[in-house]
Formats: sequence, structure tokens, C-alpha cells
Amino acid sequence: MKAVCSQKGWKVDQEILKEERAILKQIARKFTNFEKKRQGLIPILQMVQAELSYLSPEALNMVAGYLEISKSEVYGVATFYNQFRFQPPGKHPVKVCLGTACHVRAGDIILENFERKLKICEGETSDDREFSLERVACVGCCALAPVAVIGETVHGHMAPSKVEGLILRIAIEKEMQAREKQKNESGQS
Repeated sequence: MKAVCSQKGWKVDQEILKEERAILKQIARKFTNFEKKRQGLIPILQMVQAELSYLSPEALNMVAGYLEISKSEVYGVATFYNQFRFQPPGKHPVKVCLGTACHVRAGDIILENFERKLKICEGETSDDREFSLERVACVGCCALAPVAVIGETVHGHMAPSKVEGLILRIAIEKEMQAREKQKNESGQS
């Protein structure tokens, strides 16, 4: 399974990149709220992540340039704290529980199925940024093991066969929203 994951190629939608560049410009303007001192590094990183939802390589370079410190120093501090993310979160974050109860009920197979169906590994985000996938230690729903959480919704008694259905449901909901939006826009013209 891991061989498939390592072949992931980033083909990010141009619209996503355009939005991200606009956010980076806003972030750059907010740097002036911080002193140009190394002590401001963590608050600046927190602000960047709050605005962008993760720390992109471009954002880390901007922080290093503003504070006039090396990129490796910025990266070293950011990687020290687990509050910082280096992958953009998906619109539908998927968390697969691998706590004891879920593990003994084949939670790892559920995780592998999500990896296979989404074509990403744990810790990654799909190219369209619809989904991100991570393993978690426990979600506190041991009686429902194995468990996956998509967004804020807990899905208990997961089976490998349920994975594709959950992903398909999200795709159908997205399509319905797009049709409703198109219908509203055409009705307003």
C-alpha cells in the first residue's frame, strides 16, 4: 500500500493556487503587526496558519525574509511544535481511529481502504483539497469501534465496504450543491 502512496503527485487546481496567493499577500501585510525580532516567530507562524490553515513553503520563506533569519531556523521551530501543519487540510478531513478498541477491530484496514480510495496516504491531502487523511489515537467512541470521523460526523462500526459509500455520499452532496448554485445563478440572471 505504501508504494501507491509515495507516488502522489501534486496537481493542485489553479483556482486553489490563485486563492492561496491572495491569502499570502494578505498575510504579508499583517507582518507589520509584529516586531522584526526572533521572539515573534511563533506568534507569526500561528497567525500564518490561522489565515492559510497550514504553513506552506512559500509562507515559511516569507516569515524568514520578514524576520531576517534563515529558512532552516523557521522550519526547525515550526517542526518542533506539533500545533503546526505542513499539509493543507481538506474540506472533508478524515480521521481514522487506531486506538486499542479500533485497532483490534481492524482499524488499520479501514485506514488502508481510505488511502486506496482517496489515493493519498495518512498525513496527506488530495490534489483537489477535498479530503485530508490522518490516523488518530482515540476519538472516545470505543463501543462503536472501528470508527472514522469525517468532518464532525462520527461513523461507527466501520467496515471496508463502507469507505467507498462515505466518499461517494460526499461527492453526490457536492454535485447537488453545484447544481443548486447553478440553478440559483441562472434563475437570477
